[in-house]
Amino acid sequence: MSRTNFEQLLEAGCHFGHLRRKWNPAMAPYIFMERNGIHIIDLNQTVAAIDQAAEVLKRMARDGKKILFVGTKKQLKELVAQKVSSVGMPYVIERWPGGMLTNFPTIRKAVKKMATIDKLTQDGTYSNLSKREILQISRQRAKLEKNLGSIADLSRLPAALFVIDVLKENIAVREANRLGIPVFAIVDTNSDPSNVDYVIPANDDATKSVDAILTACCDAIAEGLAERKAEKGDEAAADDEEKSEKPRRERIRKVAKKEETLDEAPAEEAAPAEEAAAEEAPAKPKRTRKAAAPKAEGEAEA
Repeated sequence: MSRTNFEQLLEAGCHFGHLRRKWNPAMAPYIFMERNGIHIIDLNQTVAAIDQAAEVLKRMARDGKKILFVGTKKQLKELVAQKVSSVGMPYVIERWPGGMLTNFPTIRKAVKKMATIDKLTQDGTYSNLSKREILQISRQRAKLEKNLGSIADLSRLPAALFVIDVLKENIAVREANRLGIPVFAIVDTNSDPSNVDYVIPANDDATKSVDAILTACCDAIAEGLAERKAEKGDEAAADDEEKSEKPRRERIRKVAKKEETLDEAPAEEAAPAEEAAAEEAPAKPKRTRKAAAPKAEGEAEA
């Protein structure tokens, strides 16, 4: 079943492209027609692209992988944060920090710095600092939280990148391409789709358009996470059953071993009585000729 339909995308304005003079010829296969100097996107291809991308995202979420969402347009910041945080995925809605993917260890150091500052606040170290030092550290913490707070839980490189407007986020796309990270993107008629692995041709400026596409993709991710949770629950139940079954099997094994021992006992008791008596009887000392000779000589003298 399709996650979106033609009428829904049409109502959201996903079909509106840019002016003809701003178009990118590489987007020609996704353009349906031109009207009043504006390119119209083929929504049939958009529906198919959303379904394909959603299935891949669902599979990634089921495998426990992280997808990094990037949308730094002013009108889309709150929308991206709301939709993506609901499924527990990392996102970037402020300026893209250059080298975030290609120089990821440095970014992780900045994230750990936030944790260090929080630790200073909790253990009472702030009380030994001057007001100026406290103010500087607080400002630094606020800046880090604004730029990197949404990726604090991202301990490794993401499995995929979801970009809104590849023209604006071209640095992020280039870094992902360099590292071989697959890119999902909403691509408008003024952008180049050649660097995108999963192209979703649609209007990337309108809030309703982006909302419709993000909703479909985030719902797919939520389904993948639910399936992963169910699989973990089944595995935990199987482990518990295995643990509860193990003592019973151990008892059965001990009983079977005991019965086998009892079955072998009569065969051992059937040994000849003479052999048993011979084994139990003490050995008699043997007389030697040397011990008998003195006695014979004494009798002769008498």
